[in-house]
Amino acid sequence: MTGIQLTPQDTIERGLALAAAEGADGCVVIVAETSSTNLRWANNTLTTNGAMRGSSVTVIATVGSGEGTAAGVIGRSSVTEDTLRELVSAAIATARAAGPAEDARPLVDGTVTADWDLEPEVTTVGVYEKFAPTLGESLKRADAEKRRLYGFANHEVVTLYVGSSTGLRLRQALPRGYVSSTGKNADLSHSAWVGTATRDFSDVDALALDAELTRRLGWAGRSVSVDAGRHATILPPAAVADLMTYLFWQLDGRDAFEGRTVFSRSGGGTRLGDTLSPQPVSLHSDPALAGLETFAFAVARSSGGSSSVFDNGLSLAATDWIRGGKLEHLMTSRFTAELIDVPTATPDIDNYVVTVDGASGSTDDLVAGLDNGLLLTCLWYIRMVDPQTLLLTGLTRDGVYLVENGEVTGAVNNFRFNESPVDLLARFTGAGATVPSFSREWGDYFSRTATPPLLVPDFNMSSVSQAN
Repeated sequence: MTGIQLTPQDTIERGLALAAAEGADGCVVIVAETSSTNLRWANNTLTTNGAMRGSSVTVIATVGSGEGTAAGVIGRSSVTEDTLRELVSAAIATARAAGPAEDARPLVDGTVTADWDLEPEVTTVGVYEKFAPTLGESLKRADAEKRRLYGFANHEVVTLYVGSSTGLRLRQALPRGYVSSTGKNADLSHSAWVGTATRDFSDVDALALDAELTRRLGWAGRSVSVDAGRHATILPPAAVADLMTYLFWQLDGRDAFEGRTVFSRSGGGTRLGDTLSPQPVSLHSDPALAGLETFAFAVARSSGGSSSVFDNGLSLAATDWIRGGKLEHLMTSRFTAELIDVPTATPDIDNYVVTVDGASGSTDDLVAGLDNGLLLTCLWYIRMVDPQTLLLTGLTRDGVYLVENGEVTGAVNNFRFNESPVDLLARFTGAGATVPSFSREWGDYFSRTATPPLLVPDFNMSSVSQAN
């Protein structure tokens, strides 16, 4: 019959059978089922809400053996029984037309998860059962106080199925949610932002978020002009995540080996083993981190510097990227690990935690200890300037505040900044406890992060920005 929608398990089993029948030497089929729901509000009114479902299928076919193995990768959404055959045929044709893959390795040996036969998990608007009433109260309160609230809440569950011709049958369902909210005063002259990540919204209190927005808008009752230059600057966990996420994404082993990143050694090779910071700072990933859980196996729909389609299903383990200020690992596939001469592959993991040994206290505690400087709540439009130093540029947004004698005393103008997060790890002079964080710039698609607040004595505000 035409147009029949298959279950994820049937899609994988039929896809593998079709690949074998058409002469593929190996095959991996990845099915991702996504269920999401969202709320949006503006001008103190809930404006829209919706629920969506999505499905995607990726077929990776291999032909040949050993060093002559080639791979073809084809992906498509909403695959039916009819289109699956086309998808498999296209993947095999692509593999036959391709040259031998340099990252070719035997497909990962078969493992079957206990929940393989379960249906995809779904989310509904019921996930907002506790959050929605407090959101309604905060919208009413803002209206009464002549403030304006704008924001977005999203929750999704991705159920991933991976099957291979080597017997691999993996399933994992992952929930993820976040809130991003902006507040403005009555004449729209000042704005503030807060955000948070969550797994199920049971721990998100919209009234508490609004209280922080109200506090920050209150700081803007006084406006102060501050010149560009290097300023003592406190970065709350969200702003630290804005910068550390970019650093995390640059931990590509092959790019470092080929001299393209800040983690490349002058004269060749990588900086593995080098001390990046005299501070006891660490950057760590673990798929089982409580509250930040992520996929426990590698998923690669294409091959790159730190990933390989041949590594699909490879088990992921806790990894120290930076430990005690020293660069311990770079992201590698099995191929890249051999290329850069490290004993074990350390693929990308979809979370990270930054910690500073012995650090305690909060952003407010750092503020209380600062005589004169800035509190920088979030960054925006972050772009690379120089990959060799990881120099980034971007703008401040929705709240830069003046700190005097341990208190926030007013709002200041926005800036363009130029900074390297690697340099910041070597220069910060104060830190607080690590807490779950939500990056303003990257959080809507990379939200499993935890970071400390940091005090940087000389953060480079390179110019004043006219953006408001």
